[in-house]
Order: sequence, then structure tokens, then C-alpha cells
Amino acid sequence: KQTGRLVGPLHGVVMAIKDQYDTFDMRTTSGADARYANDRPPEDATFVRRLRDAGAIILAKANLAEYATDGARSSFGGTFCNPYDTEREPGMSSAGSATSVSTNLVTCAIGEETVVSIRWPSSVNSLVGLAPTQELVSRKGMMGAGLSMRTGPICRNVQDAAKILDVIAGYDPTDEMTVFGIGRKPAQPYVSFTAATRLEGVRIGVIREYMDKKLFSKADEESIDIVEHAIDDVRKLGATIVDPGPEGALFQSCIARYAPELLNTAFTRQYRALFPVDAGGQPQSDHTATLLDMHADPSRVPQSLSLRSLNGLGVEGEGKYMMNRYLRERGDANIRTNADLIAKSRFYEDPNFPDRRQARQAAERATTLDTSARLQARFALQNILLECMQEQRLDALISPMSTVPPRKLTAPREPSANGRSPIGWSLIGQQGFPAITVPAGFTTEIWDRVGDRNGGTRLVGPIRASLPVGVDFIARPFDEAMLFRIASAFEAATRHRRPPPDFGPLPNEP
Repeated sequence: KQTGRLVGPLHGVVMAIKDQYDTFDMRTTSGADARYANDRPPEDATFVRRLRDAGAIILAKANLAEYATDGARSSFGGTFCNPYDTEREPGMSSAGSATSVSTNLVTCAIGEETVVSIRWPSSVNSLVGLAPTQELVSRKGMMGAGLSMRTGPICRNVQDAAKILDVIAGYDPTDEMTVFGIGRKPAQPYVSFTAATRLEGVRIGVIREYMDKKLFSKADEESIDIVEHAIDDVRKLGATIVDPGPEGALFQSCIARYAPELLNTAFTRQYRALFPVDAGGQPQSDHTATLLDMHADPSRVPQSLSLRSLNGLGVEGEGKYMMNRYLRERGDANIRTNADLIAKSRFYEDPNFPDRRQARQAAERATTLDTSARLQARFALQNILLECMQEQRLDALISPMSTVPPRKLTAPREPSANGRSPIGWSLIGQQGFPAITVPAGFTTEIWDRVGDRNGGTRLVGPIRASLPVGVDFIARPFDEAMLFRIASAFEAATRHRRPPPDFGPLPNEP
């Protein structure tokens, strides 16, 4: 329809939407081969409607790890791969969104992140991925929305990500979490913060807890080196780098001082030798006295307690409750509950991929819902991390997004080590801190995990491979403006992004 005028700020911008989100005119099943009476939901997710109102063209739904979990396959969409090496995985569940951008099929895409599902696919596809403060963007119309899930853009550059956030951020009366965002957006558009080229006056802390090579494996080493170079680049831009040193820990003293008081339940369970209980789970000593002594003298807190060992906790019954809530609101005539999804779906079965039927069945067994522990842990961790940033006058943090290169499809995962997950660092983001991943360079050689004859695994390498690596910048909740300032200056100075060899740069692309 020709009107002779622009519809809005995203007029003609071609986008893909992760299949976890409702689009009224396209199939929405979260990658499942499920027999809905109508596989198109009755209305758009809130942010999708905002994108359309701003002039965006929703070209397609992006494949994902089925139901936004682990793996590189869905029962309906099949396997997806990394365009930089098609034998490798392209990241976590939002990988279809990321690969659609990196292969020039769309300008930007929307992903969802519970753990690292926006940032990791962005990192391994040499893209910019923003996982905003959770309460900033509505979850209405998200299949299986949970307490830690957040919605954000995946783009080729920082400015595009800011333009998308300007459109999708804001209060939505159908998502109670967004009430916390009222009055928290900056007076100027987010895109106005993407012209920065210098960072004088900005203090950035280095999360060394995530960069100690001695704690991990050969697979981590080159990615850590690449992030070291990124830290130097940020310093050259004028930022003040607060670095605890090669074996230091930015958050250690704060965690020791505040964890006994704010994370007491998880803390006492983690250190049963200090907080003994009998066979019935009743304390055998006065735990409050021990906690009080630790608060007064943090040197009594075990040194093993660190940022790597903290855990945000899961939510009992959340998977079943949120899926059933979504399905009830969708109102399909054939699939009304999680139990219907189990009974009326075809599941891809292969020992090399996670079993989605078992995951849905495990969710179905829940009979209670308990969000209180998760919310308490989130508040406590947020309190500790914010206090640490305040004491050191930090505006932002810098760390690796992930230190393990993407594995070959169906190959064993690199085992977790000292709190390091093979897919990336997730704790801080899950507590409501916005994070943006920006291309930081490429590997020259990697180490792969393979199976051995004894049923175990081993590392082989070095193997020559040019694979993208991203760096994370993290800010206080609702301070996306600071992230855009730092990320745009870093991007302008380094220009690390390179398109996949078989999908060259677009005309006029920087």
C-alpha cells in the first residue's frame, strides 16, 4: 500500500522473529511439530505489534532449539548450523535468529534469553546481541515465558540494536513485570547514545573471575586472550579500567561480606560442614550465630565462595505453569495444556540431541509452583552486585561472553569447569542486569572435544579455525544507554565484524 509517507522509524526494515513469539499471520509452535487446530495464534506478541506499527516487515519465523532449550535442532524446523563453519553449532536457542542476520536474510532479528540465548548466538555469528533488562520489554505472547526470560534484538551493528529497542521497550499492562520499567527509560532515544567514539569518565570493571585460564581448559585459552585485547582497546578509548589483576576477583570481598546475610539459605546448604543438620534436616548448631560471626568477620567465609559458585536457582513448577498459562490465553481448540503438547506432537528422536518429549514430561510432573525462592535469590544477588559496583564506582563491567568455541554438531560438549558453562556466563544477566555482546575478533586455532573408546571424552587440537568471539559489556538494570555508549565506541574503534565467507558484506556495510 503506497501512502507517500514513512510508516515509522523502522519503515521497510526486514526482520525475523524467534518462533517462541506469537505472530498472528505465521505459524507459532516454538519449533514443535504439534497438531494445533490453528498453528497461527490469534494475535501478535506485544513487541511484534510495536515493530509492525513502526513499519518493520516481519519476513519469517526463525528456527530455534525446540521450546527454547538446549541443542541445535527442532522437531519442525530441523537442524541449524553455523555459517562460519557449517559443521558446528550456531549457538543456543536463538541461533536461528542470529544466523538469519549473519547470512543477510534479514536486517535484524529478535531473540529470547533465559541463560545466554541472545548473546551466545550473537557472539559465534559475529553479531551484536542485546539482552536488555528483563522488565523493559514485554513477554506477552511468548510461549512459556518465565521469570528469567528477556527479549532483545540481534543485529549487525550497535546502532541497529538501539533502534529496535527504542520501538519495543516500554510498559505493557498485560505483562506485570514491565511495571518496573515505568520512568526508567532515558529522556533521549537509545539510538542517540550510539554516536560515542571516546569513553573518558567511564569506569569499567573486569570480571577476572571468568578469565582465569588455570581453572578451565585449553579450549578456553584463545577466547580469553581475545577478550584481553578487547580490554586494552577499551582502555585506549579513554575508559578507566578497574582490574583486580590476572588472578584477582572483582566481586570477592563484597560476596564474602554480604552473602551470609542475603543468600543465607543457599549459603548454608552449600557449606554443610559449617552448618550441620541432622537426618531430618534440622540444624545441629545455631546457624544464625555462625552467620553473624561471618558477617562481622568476612575472613571466616570460605574462599571457595565466589561469583563462579553463585547460583540463581530455578523455579519449581514454572515450566508447566507458564506453558499452560500461555496455551490458555492462546485459546487453541486442540492443544490447551502441556499434557496436550505431549500427546499431540511428533518429537524428533536422536541420541545426539536432547529429548524434548522427556523435557515436557518432566515439566508435567510438577504439582506446585514456587517463585518465591527465585525472586528472593534474584533480589539478593542483585543487591550484592550493585553494592560491589557502587563501592568501586563502576559504570559497567567487561567479560568474555563465552570462552568455549562452538562445538561440532552432535559432538560432546566441553564439560563445565569451576562454574564455567560450555555455553557462556549467565549469572549476572539472569539477575536483571542488561548485557550487550559485540564482536571482539576471531580465533586462529581451537581445541575440540571428541568421544573416546572408553565412553569418555578428550580434547584434540590445536585445530586451525577462524571462528567469531564476542565480548560482553554489562550495566546496571535499566542503564542500556551506558551499554550503547560503550559498545558503539568499541565497535567504531575496532570493526571486528566479518561476514561469513559464503555470505559477503552488503552494499555500503561498514
